[in-house]
Amino acid sequence: MPIQCRGKKLKKQVPCVDTAPFVPGMIIGLTLAVPVGPIALMCIRRSIAEGRSHGIVSGLGVATADSFYAAVTVIGLTAISGFILSRQDIFRILACIVLILAGITISRTTPAEISLNLRSEPYFKDYLSMLVLANPLTLVFFGTILPGFDVVLPQNSTSATMIFVLGVFCGSTLWGIILCGSLGSVRSLISTRHLRLISRISGLVIAAFGAGALLWVLVMQEQGIFLF
Repeated sequence: MPIQCRGKKLKKQVPCVDTAPFVPGMIIGLTLAVPVGPIALMCIRRSIAEGRSHGIVSGLGVATADSFYAAVTVIGLTAISGFILSRQDIFRILACIVLILAGITISRTTPAEISLNLRSEPYFKDYLSMLVLANPLTLVFFGTILPGFDVVLPQNSTSATMIFVLGVFCGSTLWGIILCGSLGSVRSLISTRHLRLISRISGLVIAAFGAGALLWVLVMQEQGIFLF
């Protein structure tokens, strides 16, 4: 039920927007964003090699994907969530292949290609690339943790759901700004030699993440083991 605002000068009840779900949403968004995995490494690398703005835009792509999965879970769009989860192995394999290719490309980047200038890849490519690499297992995370919050109950209003999803987006974005912003500030202190080393190491780590995950998925399929 929406909260009703009552005032001495008001003759009618005016519905207020309940902002309480924003805080748990923001906490969950931060929880998703803080762990350093291959996606975070790509954002870090872009912040150092291309500038903080590119890293932050990449973080916005991650936050958008997290918010989408939160909305799918909270609103209860079982058709969409069922479609994604029923084809999760396909999504995993594709994501792993993209990670491997991205890691190889990054590790082979030359110093001239990562020179400290303001010209680099368009922002929309940074944003969309993170959407492509979004992990469908985020649905499982939300499906596990959200029942503990009232915003997922049927009796809650649509506005509460939207505010919760906004909180997830803001939490994930906040961490991206903190991480990429702080790393981007030391960009001018890093030489092209250091950038090349960072690109090689981060590229190899990202490719290793992708290869390991791909091997795990193929082994699970071969043994007929499914998580869901």
